[in-house]
Amino acid sequence: MNGDNDMKLYLKPGSCAMAVHIALEEAELTYEIEKVDLAAKKTERGEDYLAISPNGYVPALVLDDGEVMTEAAAILLYIANLAPEAELAPAPGSKAYFELLSQLVFISTELHKNFSPFFKPNSGDTWRGIAQKNLETRLSLMNERLTSNDYVMGERFSVADAYLFTVLSWAQVVDISLDAWPHLQRFVARIAERDSVQRAMQAEGLK
Repeated sequence: MNGDNDMKLYLKPGSCAMAVHIALEEAELTYEIEKVDLAAKKTERGEDYLAISPNGYVPALVLDDGEVMTEAAAILLYIANLAPEAELAPAPGSKAYFELLSQLVFISTELHKNFSPFFKPNSGDTWRGIAQKNLETRLSLMNERLTSNDYVMGERFSVADAYLFTVLSWAQVVDISLDAWPHLQRFVARIAERDSVQRAMQAEGLK
């Protein structure tokens, strides 16, 4: 990990923060990670996480100037812009850039949020049933998008792929089969082989 910026990523292993972790690896930026106990709101070193990120969830990225950024989609775009040589996003201001933004919002609001009920023990069957139907529709749309493309934005890896891979990895955790979406299955297998993903998963203790 090379670069001039020293940053710190607060994460819970396997959470949406892993997308940011992967992007940092792809961008070859200098950073460190610290795990967070979200139930206790304590960091690995015993700090009050709410004092770092008042919203209480991950990711939180502390920049080299001490400013804290939150929300995965925003942090992903920040990393892409911080390391343009990594080509993790199209040129800012271009139509393709706003298409990337559109895809990040879709992944965040339509996929990520519909997985959330499956991780909450107080989610009732009705809520989970609605989420499952929503997921089926949204996963079908993304499966169609990947019919002729290796990546969300076409033929090149972007921060959207880091986010999509992370979210799709939850399917196995909550026992949702991706058999109906073969292009998504192939996408997950392909992205999992990237060195950046392997390093991030190793660091998070997921391997």
